[in-house]
Amino acid sequence: MNKLSTVVLAAAVVMVGAKLCLYTVGEREHALVFALGELKEVQSEPGLHFKLPPPLQNVVYLDKRILTLDAPTADLVQTSEKKNLMIDSFVKWRIADARRYWVSFQGNERAANDRISSLLRDALNQIVNKRTVNEITSRERDVAMQEIRNGLQSRVTDIGVEVVDVRLKRVDFTPEISESVYRRMEAERKRVASEERSTGAAQAEKIRADADRQREVILAEAYRKAQEVRGEGDAQANATYAEAFSRDPEFARFYRNIEAYRTSFAEKNDVMVVDPSSDFFKYMKDPKKQ
Repeated sequence: MNKLSTVVLAAAVVMVGAKLCLYTVGEREHALVFALGELKEVQSEPGLHFKLPPPLQNVVYLDKRILTLDAPTADLVQTSEKKNLMIDSFVKWRIADARRYWVSFQGNERAANDRISSLLRDALNQIVNKRTVNEITSRERDVAMQEIRNGLQSRVTDIGVEVVDVRLKRVDFTPEISESVYRRMEAERKRVASEERSTGAAQAEKIRADADRQREVILAEAYRKAQEVRGEGDAQANATYAEAFSRDPEFARFYRNIEAYRTSFAEKNDVMVVDPSSDFFKYMKDPKKQ
């Protein structure tokens, strides 16, 4: 019985000693080992580790995950054109050097966020001051964000922080200049629209003039071809008449008289004063007269 009690007591002592001298480090944390208040060791590898029992040594844990700093208010920044912009941004960061981070902030995440916010404003001013509104809002936005991240990283290395990413969520004009900017934008759009309408009207006039020219050319060509066909037809008709008339001269004279009658009496109200005995009426008096 005494032997069993001894074993149980020894096991309890070992368990208590293990609990006091062993500690675990998770994948998402850094472990800082302190000896009588002095930082002795930083352990970032996951697993089971040994330390001296309290109060000789104790452990403090820091978050190893990526943290987010979302600025509560937008920063007022001036562009190279001397225009004020309200820039709303956020930063993704994590603890890269736990020892430096602890020395800088004593593990206080809020103090770290305040310091990063201050350094972010410096980086924003440095990068945005070199660019125009158009560049910072569209053409070079991605390049500017990368430069801001690099600039911020160079400022936070000494405090044990790594900047993972910096993003500009919103870029706005200040209220006092927004209205004037919108008016200029409206005037510019109207100017462009007027230019487009003028260009369209000029193009339309050019197209109409070209269409009229082509119409005149087509009509002239059609008239020329029609006259050629008509001339060829008249020539063939005259040739046919000449051949027919050469075969029977009397028929030719008769045909010409008939044509003269048709032309002379085309209208009912036409009046002619002619001697009835004239040769003009010889075929009317006697169609068989030679």
